[in-house]
Amino acid sequence: MSDLPRKAVTRTAKLAALPLGFAGRATWGLGKRIVGESAEIVGRELQQRTAEQLFKVLGELKGGAMKFGQALSVFESALPEEVAGPYRAALTKLQEAAPPMPTRTVHSVLAERLGEDWPELFLTFDDKPAAAASIGQVHRAVWHDGREVAVKVQYPGAGEALLSDLTQLSRFARLLGPLIPGMDIKPLITELRDRVSEELDYGLEAQAQQAHAEEFDGDPDVLVPAVVHQTDQVLVTEWIDGVPLSEVISRGTPEQRDRAGQLLSRFLFSGPARTGLLHADPHPGNFRLVPGGPDGEEDWRLGVLDFGTVDRLPGGLPEPIGTSLRMTLDGEADSVYELLRAEGFIKESIELKPDAVLDYLRPIIEPAVVDEFTFTRDWMRSQAARIADPRSPAYQLGRQLNLPPAYLLIHRVTLSTIGVLCQLGATVRLREELEGWLPGFALDEDLEDKSVQDEGPNDEVLEVEESVAEA
Repeated sequence: MSDLPRKAVTRTAKLAALPLGFAGRATWGLGKRIVGESAEIVGRELQQRTAEQLFKVLGELKGGAMKFGQALSVFESALPEEVAGPYRAALTKLQEAAPPMPTRTVHSVLAERLGEDWPELFLTFDDKPAAAASIGQVHRAVWHDGREVAVKVQYPGAGEALLSDLTQLSRFARLLGPLIPGMDIKPLITELRDRVSEELDYGLEAQAQQAHAEEFDGDPDVLVPAVVHQTDQVLVTEWIDGVPLSEVISRGTPEQRDRAGQLLSRFLFSGPARTGLLHADPHPGNFRLVPGGPDGEEDWRLGVLDFGTVDRLPGGLPEPIGTSLRMTLDGEADSVYELLRAEGFIKESIELKPDAVLDYLRPIIEPAVVDEFTFTRDWMRSQAARIADPRSPAYQLGRQLNLPPAYLLIHRVTLSTIGVLCQLGATVRLREELEGWLPGFALDEDLEDKSVQDEGPNDEVLEVEESVAEA
């Protein structure tokens, strides 16, 4: 048996205790105020205790509860600083680790999925997990051919727990909402429920990861570990070392922050263009800075992990995104308005002023206006406050806009990535990445230059594929 709490009544009881705990701590805080302690000190203690309880429960439950916590963690930079401080340490814990399952459970899953003689597949196998996540944990090992590998083992019962948690959490959405002011939590939970169930299928994950590994093989900027072996509930991939992005966020050098931010942006936009897939889980635990970039061992590449959730985009990111962004930059209010209406962002029953829509969008796309932009928590908070303030024209207009289902995951991934860039405080040449990879954004002459530059790499990819086929 796993230590993953599987019984619905057990998991529901733990989750149900969260809003009760919030209320209890509020009463405790009132009592402290009555006896004369300062509101600021009491408030800080209250936030810290709330964060500790919330993320302790989510981490213990793993499954959908922890997945929800990871989704929240990338929005930390949007929180006001007086609220964000007590939460930051607790959020970071969720980005990298969770309580592990017992060794006997790991061995049981491996025996069931790889066969009773599973130890013969490995020269060494470390029983202590190197990382634990929402539906599985990773062990470091050496494959029988001498390659260092990561062995991802799915928690027994993860599927039932995943769906049960997200159903239960949706009932508490209103109470959890204050964690991210101005953000509607319930649609986030609904979308997580619809999407992350794919993570339970390690066959789909293996396909997505191998597609990226082959496309980025030999890439100077991005490293994706290849798939070594896969069965139900067990996925074996090549091991990569590196500095976790969470560590870069907490104590990285300015050079590391900027390099990580640039590479993260490049991967976000180049991945769909090159593979037809969008990596849809951009929390810091899934990225590493790996030594050995274009300028040698002192430079860095971006190591990318966990392809359990992807958006399948055969033509790359939708061209209307790039086209509307370019027209917004050029101030073409009427054209932007008509394109947004055609794509379903503005419903037929809604009438808005094109200039007002342009005013709503311009601050959001500020990073694409200049050649180089520094992402900061202050900038993120200003955007969140502008859109979340009921007195703001942006708030009133935003409530009338619609997010079509086809864009839902793209929107969340983009916002999450921007959240990570703000946590990094990275200075990024975002416009350069948009011109290179986002369909519809570049001018015609930019596209011609890009096609000439791409002829060589495309030929090389064909040669690699041909050689693999012959082998």
